[in-house]
Amino acid sequence: MIRSELDAAGIDDPRLREGYRRCRELNAAHGRTFFLATRLLAPDQRPAVHALYGFARYADDILDDLDPTVGTDARAERLQRLADRFFAGGDHADDPVLTAVTHTVRRYRIGAALFEDFLASMRMDLTITDYPDREALNLYMRGSAEAIGLQVLPVLGAVVPVEEAAPYAAALGRAFQLTNFLRDVDEDLLRGRVYLPADELAAHGVDRDLLMWCHRHRRTDPRVRDALAAQHEITRETYRFADSGIATLAPRSRPCVATAAELYSEILDRIEASDFAVFNHRATVGKARRLQVAGIGLIRSWRARNSAATVSDPPGAA
Repeated sequence: MIRSELDAAGIDDPRLREGYRRCRELNAAHGRTFFLATRLLAPDQRPAVHALYGFARYADDILDDLDPTVGTDARAERLQRLADRFFAGGDHADDPVLTAVTHTVRRYRIGAALFEDFLASMRMDLTITDYPDREALNLYMRGSAEAIGLQVLPVLGAVVPVEEAAPYAAALGRAFQLTNFLRDVDEDLLRGRVYLPADELAAHGVDRDLLMWCHRHRRTDPRVRDALAAQHEITRETYRFADSGIATLAPRSRPCVATAAELYSEILDRIEASDFAVFNHRATVGKARRLQVAGIGLIRSWRARNSAATVSDPPGAA
């Protein structure tokens, strides 16, 4: 399968092919829902999306390494080394992931500022463990989530000027991350982080100490439940805005993005159905349901690509 994708994308250089293969492996291993959605893209689009995911995964692995012997300074140094190498350009012959992502950046003319924003947010994770308000959290998400959506946008293509499609792409990245924040409250606490605005939690009588109480007792205090429900509604509203912009994308890309949005938003359904019991289990969408949604998306994707091919046929073509 990967060979046909690389062939469709016109990637012939053996080193590049190896880099894209490695990025695809990272996506398949660590981003189950995202990887499933990428299967709905046209084959020539998939390698670039895998490469962008691979770069983000590189940075995440530096930050989330649970080895207690690796301190903040060491992580900061590793992250800076990654940034220096990426922005230095070159072919990165010794690093398959950087080889693939720098090739993707050049090919799709993805702005360097999006990677600067992304890495700035990754640096925030080294020292910032709480966000006092929505403005502070949005600043973090500008690089950690919105920038990812905007990086992928040139690969997806749009039927409107890019500046019109950009707010929706950014919002979808933000919606995905807000979903993760709700689902992973307990896991993030173990890393010493709370990705929920402190002032909005405080409005419901919630602080870090109460969240830790929930973690220790594996149960959701009613005050925490109300605070999480309020965050849940904000996330829902973000999906509604992002969904309204799917029509701005190239037709062949819409089934993939719509499927990803549906599957991720169903994680919110699972959280709500559990009455926000995020401290004793992790909300997931079952494999059968993922395959069902992806199957419908696959049919839509095939129809969109087939329709595009038919429209592009010259007069008199068979």
